[in-house]
Amino acid sequence: MLRLFRYFIACFRALRDLPFCLNKTDPSLVHLLLEKIRGNSRYQDGKCLTLSGYKVYSQCDEDGMIREIFRRIGETNKTFVEFGVGDGLENNTLALLFEGWKGLWIDGSEKLTSRIREGFKSTIGTGRLKLTHAFITRENINELISSSMDEDEVDLLAIDLDGNDFHVFESISCINPRVVVIEYNAKFPPPVHYCMAYDKGHKWSRDDNFGASLQFLEEGFKAKGYCLVGCSLTGANAFFVRQDLVEDRFLEPYTAEKHYEPARYFLGRLTSGQRPSFKTLERSMEIRGC
Repeated sequence: MLRLFRYFIACFRALRDLPFCLNKTDPSLVHLLLEKIRGNSRYQDGKCLTLSGYKVYSQCDEDGMIREIFRRIGETNKTFVEFGVGDGLENNTLALLFEGWKGLWIDGSEKLTSRIREGFKSTIGTGRLKLTHAFITRENINELISSSMDEDEVDLLAIDLDGNDFHVFESISCINPRVVVIEYNAKFPPPVHYCMAYDKGHKWSRDDNFGASLQFLEEGFKAKGYCLVGCSLTGANAFFVRQDLVEDRFLEPYTAEKHYEPARYFLGRLTSGQRPSFKTLERSMEIRGC
């Protein structure tokens, strides 16, 4: 009898938790949850970035948030730097190449950078996209950037290193980004003040020893002259705008307490249509005569 009772309890718990399990694989449930989140009153202020998000080639809704930031502050040289770009088909700057931007990608994987060189051969050949294969550290980041770029100021810097993200950002002195997108460790909500110790050879082991909490980033970026203006719904990326550009364009206060989003990484499973292809950007460049 006790065994049967335990069986029914287990079945009840499974049914109770079913939506939370399915929303990781069932797009319809993910969309329902997304609509519920977006209906929250905290996102209704017109200066809030969150509801402007959408996915083109980003992990989730970062493409839309980046576009909205530049709608508010304007663009200058439409130049980006991004490191930790994967195979080039899911990151924060690929969509910008379709809009006439140019920039530099750096990644530590020889296999993935080889795929990018082959897939985006024409785009790289035009000089619109520069690609460097290198394992990034705070000791070499300035040389890696300055050896490929002449610009002192860039519109966007995107950082996705799964580890030493803040340490590397803090070391950059060769460029002055107007906007920075950086991963944060959403396991630690405000006011937790956490940053992994710098490890020159760090490779993420898919545990919680990576990156920094949003509270730590808020304070660290403020010291570098940036304001936290929002986070992606996934709880993956935080968005910072240089203080001289913020004015009254974004939702205040610019604090982790105000803008923190918990880890909802399953939202990264949302798609923007068919799977991405290297051929799409190559054809876009051909049409525009780049």
